[in-house]
Amino acid sequence: MKVVAFNGSPAKAGNTYHGIKIVIDELEKEGIETEIVHVGNKPVRGCIACKKCIKNKNGKCIITTDPVNEWVEKMKEADGIILGSPVHYSSIAGTMKSFLDRAFRVAEANDSMLRHKVGVSVVAVRRAGGIPTFDQLNNYINHSEMLMATSNYWNVINGTAPGEAMQDQEGIQIMRILGKNMAWLMKLIENGEGNVKKPEREEKIFTNFIR
Repeated sequence: MKVVAFNGSPAKAGNTYHGIKIVIDELEKEGIETEIVHVGNKPVRGCIACKKCIKNKNGKCIITTDPVNEWVEKMKEADGIILGSPVHYSSIAGTMKSFLDRAFRVAEANDSMLRHKVGVSVVAVRRAGGIPTFDQLNNYINHSEMLMATSNYWNVINGTAPGEAMQDQEGIQIMRILGKNMAWLMKLIENGEGNVKKPEREEKIFTNFIR
């Protein structure tokens, strides 16, 4: 099994990384392979709503000037996915949102390729905005029919200067429990494969209330 984590912070050693790393350490203790992809320090274009991913159905975004298609492939191959972001004005970091909008659009357009993978969100915050950012990240997971592991509180760790989050003892515990629960859920799914029938995928119904 493998988990790929996407770090939306522009700082490779920032507090988002430290939060993700605590989760990763618990996964690795359970023999799960991990990889951290740094998203926030790269230029990424936002979705242009061209719908070519729906038309082409080749598992790719039509924009090829950044690493998004490479990251989508990593998501496809992984059994679990971690979405990590710092808080920028009570919201997901801009580069991370651009990546997620495109990646999850491509995933949906290609037979919901992330369906039933395990997903979790991790947020690093200086002071406020952690919960709205956490909710925003979770929206991508919920929309894709992924399975979400949880912790004993919202997955937010606090810190300002890089590494300062490692002084947040409650935050550290939250991430540690999250990692343990994620590993456990992934193993349950692996052991149930072939023994418990998956629900069949339904085509999405769209309802427009404006006529």
